[in-house]
Amino acid sequence: MARARANPRHNHRWQKNRHPHNLPPVHPHSQLAVIGGGPAGLRAAEVAATAGRQVTLYDGKPSVGRKFLVAGKGGLNLTHAESLDRFATRYSGPGQPAEFWANLIAGFDPADLRAWAAGLGVETFQATSGRVYPRALKAAPLLRRWIERLRGLGVGFEMNHRLISFDSSRRLGFSNGQAATADAVILALGGGSWAKTGSDGGWTSIFENLGIAHHPLAPANCGWEHEWPPEVLAAAEGKPLKNIQVRAGEMTAIGELMVTRYGLEGGAIYQLGSALRAMPKPAIAIDFKPTFTHARLVAKMESVRRDFLNEARIRWKLSEPAHAILARKTWGDADSLAREVKNCVLPLTRPRPLDEAISSAGGVCWSEIDDTLMLKKLPGIFLAGEMIDWEAPTGGYLMQGCFATGTRAAKSAVAWLG
Repeated sequence: MARARANPRHNHRWQKNRHPHNLPPVHPHSQLAVIGGGPAGLRAAEVAATAGRQVTLYDGKPSVGRKFLVAGKGGLNLTHAESLDRFATRYSGPGQPAEFWANLIAGFDPADLRAWAAGLGVETFQATSGRVYPRALKAAPLLRRWIERLRGLGVGFEMNHRLISFDSSRRLGFSNGQAATADAVILALGGGSWAKTGSDGGWTSIFENLGIAHHPLAPANCGWEHEWPPEVLAAAEGKPLKNIQVRAGEMTAIGELMVTRYGLEGGAIYQLGSALRAMPKPAIAIDFKPTFTHARLVAKMESVRRDFLNEARIRWKLSEPAHAILARKTWGDADSLAREVKNCVLPLTRPRPLDEAISSAGGVCWSEIDDTLMLKKLPGIFLAGEMIDWEAPTGGYLMQGCFATGTRAAKSAVAWLG
């Protein structure tokens, strides 16, 4: 009879006293825990689950892929079609091992990424620039199908789990008071740009406490500030400088710039970020007419004796923003104006804030990880994506880098578990 009275179906007081909130916390255990639901983390979870591992993916936000969706607003540039030899040179970072990216990209290259998208029913196309996009130019359909695939592979999703600690025993602590353990862990916590998506660099304090070296996160692929005279902004703000060549120190970029109220944006200056950050007094030199020599420009002005800038606007086919920038000075001869057109130096004050940047430089030092992307000091914990100290220009290289590191980290973790 006593046993019957203790039956929880008949003893509401027992149910109250044994409410789950009064039980000791249970720490879920996985073979592999992936922390971070960006492209690197999602790809790592996919590779490991495909290999038959039990995977749980944790993310601090209510849903995964938030930065992926923001990137998709610009068409979702997945990768680039240039040769692999050239592709691998797009990645840089202090202390980066020689040939690392060539080997990494070979393990999951642009053709693999396009085939992966096709496997999700997403057709891609190559633009004339070489950039590769989904045919629909949207991220949401791809992300939705990707998540469906992951759920089909048995990947568990734990949202609103922001990582605040981990240790050598691979015990994970989260800001919601929960904890978990895993046989192996892949950290794909992102860089420091677009904090509202969860990529806020908060993980750096955890690494400091563990004595794992990292370089401070800095804005990359971002605009730079320059104080324009009001008359330049009146004529040029929001207008592109096309078909130009831009130099910073020994580095040169070809592309476009956009004049903004605070300075300059655009692919050309994004490519020069690492060179500009290294300069004590950052500045760029613009060649407005890279297909013409100085001598050829002067020859086109042979008969001009006055009003040189307006004549050059017609004879050299200067764009409106280029004309506005050159009009900051008075020109008394064709020779000096041609020299300025070929080498217009603009001092810059600072990059735009990190949260505005498309991506970030800095992150965990290469000396802290081995070629499997495992932390040397904490075996069984691997890194992927932008939290490692690498950077690349826009053009598909960032996304390819996240997919490739996610693939490498997952294959390494699976091998380590095996």
